[in-house]
Amino acid sequence: MDEASLGAMLASTLRLATPLILCALAGLFSERSGVVDIGLEGKMLFAAFAAGAVGAVSGSTSLALLAAMGVAVLLSWMHGLACVSYRGDQVVSGVAINIIAVGLTVVLGIAWFAQGGQTPPVDTSVRIQPLFPQAGTLLAFIPFIGRVLGEGFLTHNALVYFAYALVPAVWWLLFRTRFGLRLRAVGENPQMVDAAGVSVLRLRYTALALNGMLCGLAGSYLVLAQSANFSANMTAGRGFMALAALIFGRWLPFGALWACLLFGFLDAAAIRLQGVPLPLVGEVPVQFIQALPYVLTVVLLAGFIGKAVAPQALGKPYLKER
Repeated sequence: MDEASLGAMLASTLRLATPLILCALAGLFSERSGVVDIGLEGKMLFAAFAAGAVGAVSGSTSLALLAAMGVAVLLSWMHGLACVSYRGDQVVSGVAINIIAVGLTVVLGIAWFAQGGQTPPVDTSVRIQPLFPQAGTLLAFIPFIGRVLGEGFLTHNALVYFAYALVPAVWWLLFRTRFGLRLRAVGENPQMVDAAGVSVLRLRYTALALNGMLCGLAGSYLVLAQSANFSANMTAGRGFMALAALIFGRWLPFGALWACLLFGFLDAAAIRLQGVPLPLVGEVPVQFIQALPYVLTVVLLAGFIGKAVAPQALGKPYLKER
């Protein structure tokens, strides 16, 4: 692989892993507080629709991002109302959010825009542009490293850099602050937290609010940075990949980061391998290449879900003792 291909591969990996990282960190907040979040996929999908619809109509990047985060936070709070306040089944509630998002985004898209469930293309001025688009060319005079560094690391938009900077920030918040200590405690032993005079419900709703904001950013990234508009089911299982990365990473920010990068690399490799003949194999079917990230998701879940130690109170509704 030459330096140009290596730089392009690295850049694609970082870009494709970005929504997975944001979504995995969203799930980290929720599940560290003791709330199972199967609905990551649905929240990201609805956020993508909100970003596409508001961005196309208003022509404002800020409004599109706010709409995406607002919709995702409302869905997270709806999940909290069903599971935290009324102690419903958390898995069923998350699945319901996924089903609602898949159907309602298409229905609203058809009703509002009459384009088969899609939104109109977002204007170029609304899309999030790379910060240093000419970095690869400017550093090309440095042999090998210049092209790889320029193309691979310096051609991304602000949301990509924000997602990677968020990983150490979330680690610090969870493991070096009082809020993080309480949040982790409520996912392990909510009775102890309640006995200390701290509201379990407030902490879990706060975690769900952070969860919704990050899901909103992940969904808006798909429309404002990767694609030009919303299309039906455009998340394509990324929410479930993020959940698998969270489990594989043992509910730790950096562990989830490496798993997301692995998924991003496989996705980038799948794109580049389409139609390319391989030694001793020949041309691999496109469908097989596209299935690789999802096969890895199943393998990781099957191989690590029993070994990873989840928070002790994960999925268990809390009933305050009187």
